[in-house]
Amino acid sequence: MPINKETHFDTSNKPSGLTRIVLAMGNSIRAIRWLIQHESAFRQEMLLLFLSLVVLFYWDIALLEKAVLLVSILFIMFAEIVNTAIEATIDRVGLELHPLSGLAKDLGSAAVLIAILIGLLSWGTVIITHSA
Repeated sequence: MPINKETHFDTSNKPSGLTRIVLAMGNSIRAIRWLIQHESAFRQEMLLLFLSLVVLFYWDIALLEKAVLLVSILFIMFAEIVNTAIEATIDRVGLELHPLSGLAKDLGSAAVLIAILIGLLSWGTVIITHSA
């Protein structure tokens, strides 16, 4: 039976080189736009990123500390993206309640919580170090 090219991805004809990079960048930008439009948690994290950039621009600390603090915020955003991807996949499979679907969503949420704790620990450590 032939494969319907409208509903199945053609793994034998994937782009490569610079074309692949450009297409991947377009997909990433489209995903970030979707997150901004549909995910309030991601919008809050974008605001957190903006505020962090302002603070880090003016705060006179070592470049390495600034990098660690910025990475901690980006890691929260990364975890939120993965969590949203898990939720979208579970919802795609089915909207009925199932213990494994709930577990997958809870695990994604736990990943975001751990990322937030890493961010708090990073920021707290640098703030305490510079206030002493």
